[in-house]
Amino acid sequence: MELLKLFTQSGTASTLIFLSLVGIAGILIGKVKAFRIKLGIAGVLFAGLFLGHLGARTDHEVLHFVKEFGLILFVYSIGLEVGPRFLSSLRNNGLKINLLAAGIVVLGVLIAVALKIAFDIPVPVIVGVLCGAVTNTPSLGAAQQVITEQMGSSGDLAQLTSMGYAVAYPLGILGIIITMLLLRAFFKISVRSEIDKYHEEVSGLSGKLEAVNMRIVNQALVGKTIAFMRTALRGEFVLSRLWRKGEFFMPEEDTLLEEGDMLYGVSSEAYFDILELKIGPLNKTGDLEITGKLGMRHVVFTNKSMAGKTISQIGISRGFPVNITRIFRAGMEIMPDEEDSIEFGDTLRIVGERQALGEVAALLGNSMKELAHPNIIPILIGILAGVLIGSISFAIPGLPAPAKLGLAGGPLLVALFLGHKGRIGKLDFYMTPGANLFIRELGIVLFLACVGLSAGENFVSTIAGGGYVWMIYGVVITLFPILIIGVIARLMKINYLSICGLLAGSMTDPPALEFANSIAPGQAQSTAYATVYPLVMFLRVLLAQILVLLFL
Repeated sequence: MELLKLFTQSGTASTLIFLSLVGIAGILIGKVKAFRIKLGIAGVLFAGLFLGHLGARTDHEVLHFVKEFGLILFVYSIGLEVGPRFLSSLRNNGLKINLLAAGIVVLGVLIAVALKIAFDIPVPVIVGVLCGAVTNTPSLGAAQQVITEQMGSSGDLAQLTSMGYAVAYPLGILGIIITMLLLRAFFKISVRSEIDKYHEEVSGLSGKLEAVNMRIVNQALVGKTIAFMRTALRGEFVLSRLWRKGEFFMPEEDTLLEEGDMLYGVSSEAYFDILELKIGPLNKTGDLEITGKLGMRHVVFTNKSMAGKTISQIGISRGFPVNITRIFRAGMEIMPDEEDSIEFGDTLRIVGERQALGEVAALLGNSMKELAHPNIIPILIGILAGVLIGSISFAIPGLPAPAKLGLAGGPLLVALFLGHKGRIGKLDFYMTPGANLFIRELGIVLFLACVGLSAGENFVSTIAGGGYVWMIYGVVITLFPILIIGVIARLMKINYLSICGLLAGSMTDPPALEFANSIAPGQAQSTAYATVYPLVMFLRVLLAQILVLLFL
């Protein structure tokens, strides 16, 4: 009898039970394929709508808290993941995709204005439909505040806005997913090809790293030291080992180069021509097996006392007969430079004398236990800073209510900064990929379950009472802007994976991003999402308020 009350009376325990049921059912629904398409994480939303329609009794205050906290976890994990490459992405094509995302926002608002005028739709309804069609909760809150302050203190109008939002929201998610699939089919896009192209783009101007060898024929290098060669080829070539008189060996800094020596190491295609001029004939070798007294090892950098120091400061090559030939960080492959810092969690490829590899690994840490240990305090500090920044109001002339970045925009901006910096003082903000994925998945499941349960109670009755027309308005607002901009972006030769992230980010839509991420592994989608998110969030909040004020 006591257990039955948990399902019939609202409270914290009953809310948690229904959230768990929605999460379980939604994840299972999301795995079901129909015409080779899966709903993915959006299945949680529909499970929540269904259970809410059946009369799930939840505590609205608890539900509101869990929804906001889930959103914070989701955007914070995204920011930490894409932070290391955020600025480089912004420099490469950030302005371009931000302009495209702004175009989606403006087109959506213009279509909403046109629908309002053409069909004489009440302001609370059209602004709610707009916020739902673009799946943006902060803009809904901002619009409701303006409606309450400017159109009366009664909550009926604000509730009408919420219903417009709830009706349009589910098809808003589906509209973005459908657009991604349509673009892929229309342009006959090969996802594998797009992945390869993206990897070439993010490896920098130098392109993908290649294992190469070069025979010394340039007389200007003969008789010079290895130290001189490293300086002369800095940023263009990283030495792995040297072949001389039928054997490999690890040269010291004062080793003199001889004509005919073969240098083995790492470079990229952009430098091949200049290296042939400086050194001699160059060949791609691929990743050769290293035999004899030399070996290769991947070492995870977990020595916190050295984290943040440069390769030169650590002095591995000076202290041991080894070389660092590559750094793997946050999905990126970096050609190491003496002034590059090494961060906690980096994986280093080290080539050198076999007997020294173990000593170097011990020096650098290489501890799976340290790597797996949760880094809780820096995460909580980041979330705290994000919530505080998101809560800062800034007045905009002509608007009765101040705007905010909110609980989504603030934590995302802070996480992007911390992910880019990696560390501040003795605090490092590294999060293992597994931990990051867990936090992201938990956050989005909680968020969608709460949205579904909140809207499910009146969802069917609203549609039956004429709300289906609102749904049609929402579909128009969702599809037309992203289809138009999606086609334009592809014609501009933007990578398909980045377009998917752009579309999801322009709608500030976590479920759409989750679907985009399921298309292909990698970070192209999340990077584009995070690149456009701050500007789009600001525009969504601002323009939703302006739309209300236009028709007062």
